[in-house]
Amino acid sequence: MSAMTSGKCSTLKVGVPIIWVLGGPGCGKGTQCAKIVEKYGFVHLSSGDLLREEVASGSPKGQELAAIMKEGKLVSNDDVLGLLEKAIRERLNGAKGFLIDGYPREKDQGVAFEKKIAPADLVLFFDCADATLVSRVMARAAASTEKRADDNEETIKTRIATFRSNTNAILSQYTDKTLTINAERGVDEIFNDVTCALDCLIQKKATVVASA
Repeated sequence: MSAMTSGKCSTLKVGVPIIWVLGGPGCGKGTQCAKIVEKYGFVHLSSGDLLREEVASGSPKGQELAAIMKEGKLVSNDDVLGLLEKAIRERLNGAKGFLIDGYPREKDQGVAFEKKIAPADLVLFFDCADATLVSRVMARAAASTEKRADDNEETIKTRIATFRSNTNAILSQYTDKTLTINAERGVDEIFNDVTCALDCLIQKKATVVASA
């Protein structure tokens, strides 16, 4: 999909890989992101972390977001996209690549990201069977000292079902950019697939930039 511009929205000249990292709760994408950062030096951005950081900063925007979340409302996609754009701009100088973790969550968010920020080069989808995801999340919850009300099997299954529905729409939109990775395997075996994909992407991206 080509980048689009409209009104004050304009894509950034990033010049390094932008990768969306998707996967259900318990798929292990956090572990893989950490390994990518260690090996390739990419910038790892999580929309949830950016929201929490903005709130913790006490900025006017942070106070506004805190009030929205305190009321149990969802933060608008415009706000989330604004935080992602700001984070990318701030880290663009010297960046080797960007991992956008857990975003987009819906197809429209992907379209908005590519319109306002830049096209994604790759969508990494870490796929697991639902039963595996449930088992991993339940095990993680049991081992945690911080108990959450929504860490029960039925709630987890509902979260996974919602994730599946939204993600299938995203993947169907970006079939030419998506790499589905079997995340049922061991961490190192999964990362071997990741490194093959990233090595190829980095080489391709460098060639495109050099010829521009």
